[in-house]
Amino acid sequence: MAVNVNDLFYAYSGNEAIKEKGEYGGVVTTIMKYLLEEGIVDAVVAVEEAADLYDAKPILITDPEDVIKSAGSLHCGTLNLAKFVSKYLDGARDMKIAVTCKPCDAMTLKELMRKRKVIEENVIMIGVNCGGTMPPIPTMKMIRDVYELDPADVIKEEISKGKLIMETADGEKAIKIDDLEEEGMGRRENCQRCTMNIPTNADLALGNWGVIGELAGKATFVEVCSEKGAEILDKVIEAGLIETQAPIEKGISIRSNIDNIMVKQAMAQREKDFAGTSGDILEVFAEYKEEFSRCMKCYGCREACPLCFCDDCCLEAEGPEWVPGGYTPAAPFFHLTRMVHMVDACTNCGQCSEVCPCEIPVSKVWATVNQKVRDIFGYYSGVDNEEPLPFTEFGPKSYRQY
Repeated sequence: MAVNVNDLFYAYSGNEAIKEKGEYGGVVTTIMKYLLEEGIVDAVVAVEEAADLYDAKPILITDPEDVIKSAGSLHCGTLNLAKFVSKYLDGARDMKIAVTCKPCDAMTLKELMRKRKVIEENVIMIGVNCGGTMPPIPTMKMIRDVYELDPADVIKEEISKGKLIMETADGEKAIKIDDLEEEGMGRRENCQRCTMNIPTNADLALGNWGVIGELAGKATFVEVCSEKGAEILDKVIEAGLIETQAPIEKGISIRSNIDNIMVKQAMAQREKDFAGTSGDILEVFAEYKEEFSRCMKCYGCREACPLCFCDDCCLEAEGPEWVPGGYTPAAPFFHLTRMVHMVDACTNCGQCSEVCPCEIPVSKVWATVNQKVRDIFGYYSGVDNEEPLPFTEFGPKSYRQY
């Protein structure tokens, strides 16, 4: 069969071991294993459980038999793999890789590709749906206090049908995620305002949303998003490694409805987050003056940000304002300098807020200003990769809502 861009499938692995270990049919694991076995890629970049369910680490896999180690989801795996690819793999300049991508991973990789910090021709993006990730330490506290469970007893967690489900050997306990988030728990704050849940900017987008009927829980919904993705999926099917069938129309509708509901919720959260910041960038910073006054200039946000990638940082360059080891610019100027460099490309991945020891809502401020860039230039970072980069061609465009 010929696979084309925009094709939709229900799919599951033909390998029983992978099907049992992987989630929803093990299709991602099967594809990654095939790419390594056939020498199409030199390595697979994924995430695996580290110390426990609440600790994730990036992994570089070169042995096809090791791919199964990365099977399954980790909702406390808050890493952005684009940083790993650009910094530690030299942007895939000298190797071909396949990367499992959450939507923010795929968006960030796309921005880095535009700037040639990641070599697009050498990267295959296998996207997975994401309804949000959770901060590890607060999540463990939530499990103890709200679910009244020992975090060590949780063997799996899942976000499904508007509920956050914790599974132990004794069964499941589910609580509405809206109720949790009203109390400041649940998903990370950047995830709550994310408007991309299905990574259609990757080569393939996979997830369980919309799989209904006899295959519910046993198969993956696959959307083909690029010619590269079509070619790969066609080869895997021809090799007899995965089974496919046409999705049920009702399933397609359910998948779309889930996405639309989550986008509406995210847009409502964005309105709430951005309330009172209708002015220019300096007025946004003035709104957060108290928070930024806590900044200890540890450079953590700069180091964590996958889009702050200058080899020679101007904040450490010799000049009339500051010198290495000497004076460091005051907090607002420090952050304003970073903002000028990367705010047009910000993908709201939340890495900056994740590492801030002073708990400054850096991601929220960046997202606020990035929304203004969208409004003025009509550019959705990580998605509109055929559009001119903001600030390289000035001209207002109509706002597009996603």
